[in-house]
Amino acid sequence: MSRERLVSPDLLSQEEESFNQTLRPPSLDQYVGQRKTVEKLAIALQAARQRIEPAEHTLLFGPPGLGKTTLAYIIANAMGAKITTTSGPALERTGDLMGILTNLGEGDILFVDEIHRLPANIEEFLYPAMEDFKVDFVVDKGMFAKTINVPLKKFTLVGATTRAGSLSAPLRNRFGLFFHLEFYSVDDLKQIISRSAGILGVPINDSGASEIARRARGTPRIANRLLRRVRDYADVKGDGKISDEIARQALKLEGVDELGLDELDRNFLSTIIRLYKGGPVGVEAISATLNEEVDTLVDMVEPYLLQQGFISRTKSGRTANEPAYKHLGISMPGGSPQTLFQ
Repeated sequence: MSRERLVSPDLLSQEEESFNQTLRPPSLDQYVGQRKTVEKLAIALQAARQRIEPAEHTLLFGPPGLGKTTLAYIIANAMGAKITTTSGPALERTGDLMGILTNLGEGDILFVDEIHRLPANIEEFLYPAMEDFKVDFVVDKGMFAKTINVPLKKFTLVGATTRAGSLSAPLRNRFGLFFHLEFYSVDDLKQIISRSAGILGVPINDSGASEIARRARGTPRIANRLLRRVRDYADVKGDGKISDEIARQALKLEGVDELGLDELDRNFLSTIIRLYKGGPVGVEAISATLNEEVDTLVDMVEPYLLQQGFISRTKSGRTANEPAYKHLGISMPGGSPQTLFQ
């Protein structure tokens, strides 16, 4: 059983993507967080502009929802270039990529999301395009086959991936710039939420922004999604202004607790503790108990719980740690009763 989760870092709909576009900062000056990445990228882009040449091919990697697509658009804005977007799974035939590449102008940006999912034939087709700005296109078959060398305008490929380790070495080595995006601090998320609220015309105080930021799991995409839900609640149940109390009430109704865990997260922890005595237990057993797909648990639930120290992965399976017992208000084996975090 799969479900849409409010605290999922992935996009839930095309409508959400359109909404996020209105909130994206247009320049590095307005980009909040990722300070080292922003500083290094700003230098690289300014150097390219001074030399009047396209930016180097750039790989952005890190968990979903941290701003990789936003940075791709910022690169295009900074270079005064047009951006063409696609994704690894969408490119199935070399002809698909050929049409995109031949339509790129000098200095344009080609943004490929989920670049680790490019088919092998497409990836190999990209190599000469990235290195020499040309492609070899084969027409006809058998004894009538012939190769046509097609020159391309100099462009910049910006690739985004949540699994940099899944990229082949030949593709990875053709990128000149590498930037790893990390989870955001609560203070950075507060700034993002306040900025988004300003764009949306929603009055919000500092404590209200803090309440949302603490539950956003270090991810701007989740922060903006929670802001939308709290805005709706404030409009219907309040006076339209977001305070800490309004934020708490709205997110309690949505099932998102003070640490950003939702019902599925809590059920995951509870299953390990109550049914499997704290573990270790295999993820397949947890999956069967919760009636959830293994991939959903591994990709969407476990990363945040691991990051926060609620669980550990061992050779024997998953185990629950002390913070999980404390958060659920369950006594640890041989320990005293714990209380819920306030």
